[in-house]
Amino acid sequence: MQLFYLQNPEKEIILSAEESKHATKVLRKKEGDILNFTDGKGGFYKAEITVADTRKCRLEIVSTEQKPKQHNYHLHMAIAPTKNIDRFEWFLEKATEIGIDEITPIICSRSERKVLKTERCNRILLSAMKQSLKFHLPKMNEAIILKDFLKQDFEGNKYIAHCEDEEKTELRKEEKAEKTLILIGPEGDFSNAEIEIALQNQFKAVSLGKSRLRTETAGLLAVHTINIKN
Repeated sequence: MQLFYLQNPEKEIILSAEESKHATKVLRKKEGDILNFTDGKGGFYKAEITVADTRKCRLEIVSTEQKPKQHNYHLHMAIAPTKNIDRFEWFLEKATEIGIDEITPIICSRSERKVLKTERCNRILLSAMKQSLKFHLPKMNEAIILKDFLKQDFEGNKYIAHCEDEEKTELRKEEKAEKTLILIGPEGDFSNAEIEIALQNQFKAVSLGKSRLRTETAGLLAVHTINIKN
């Protein structure tokens, strides 16, 4: 199934020039054919092509359905962007495919990347949602300094995954929860001061295993662990 994105569904749909060309030239769709859309909020729409124009393809919605989320939990990953942006974008893509609800890029004292193009990240999330045939688009927050992020209130289980030799439990052995927030640090890990502040704010220190992992690998392993637990 080919899935298109429809941010504001109306009775008549007019595709962009890029999507019109993709539908009519690449997919070879013609008048009377049906295309599938999602609004990224669980809405699933079937629309019939009324004008198969390569620059302005027109469709009319013929049916609507509300799809349940494909995972039964809410996962918020607060993760430091990597110096190599390709690795962070890889994390966004794969995390969306597995199951994630919200991402907050956090800027830490040892972060090597402190600027992030949120618009590009959202495009990657959107593409991954459509490719994996999901109907809920993860929320991408603006980058925020870690100490400011920790001042916010959160419901559910809160974890920090760090590499220091301190007492930690394994994430895979933690009780599953309806809502989970996990902190993943930069390549140089969180500083001792950042770890202490997180612990003071009721975050629990967890281990993701015995190996020392890259940031994007640690993030994806955490996403996968929560998925398996639920």
